[in-house]
Amino acid sequence: MNFLAHLYLSANHEEIMIGNFIGDFVRGRTMYEQYPYHIALGIELHREIDDFTDNHPVVLESKIRLRPKYRHYAPVIVDMFYDHFLAKYWSRFHTQPLNSFAQHAYQVLTKYEHQVPERVQQLMPYMIEGNWLLNYSRTEGIHRALSGMARRSPYNSKMNEAVEDLEKYHAEFEAEFSAFFPELKLMSDNFIRDHAKGIQV
Repeated sequence: MNFLAHLYLSANHEEIMIGNFIGDFVRGRTMYEQYPYHIALGIELHREIDDFTDNHPVVLESKIRLRPKYRHYAPVIVDMFYDHFLAKYWSRFHTQPLNSFAQHAYQVLTKYEHQVPERVQQLMPYMIEGNWLLNYSRTEGIHRALSGMARRSPYNSKMNEAVEDLEKYHAEFEAEFSAFFPELKLMSDNFIRDHAKGIQV
């Protein structure tokens, strides 16, 4: 899953949101030594989410559809597609409007900016200025994000062409997201309930 899902799956707890957001930028298993408990827990949750997603048979169907053309970039593209469906159908999952949630998330990221890795600090201004979380709801927003990733890739990933496949197989990807995401939400809620201190999910 990509940024929007990781932020959403954090029980609206600021420090868990931070950890869940920066999970890809933190290496090793010493997060509980480097960060406050709930930020470290968010990093661990991020890894649980990624592991659950990577090994889910429904997600595998999405990746298989893309793999012949995009090879090892297929999982990255699927993550973006699923964030698109989460954003597009946001009202099914959250009572707060997406733009309001996005603005709150940006405020949280800014508040904890001094505690996130330098690469995240460099990323944040572009994310906030471009309102990525809201724009994931639009095909154009996903295309822009994937095209940016393609430009930064050292190889010819073809990710800038992936929206064509999203449009061609829209019904299939949407059905797979709809089958998978409630299971991911349940797993994340259970993880937070079992490990967080005094947080209601």
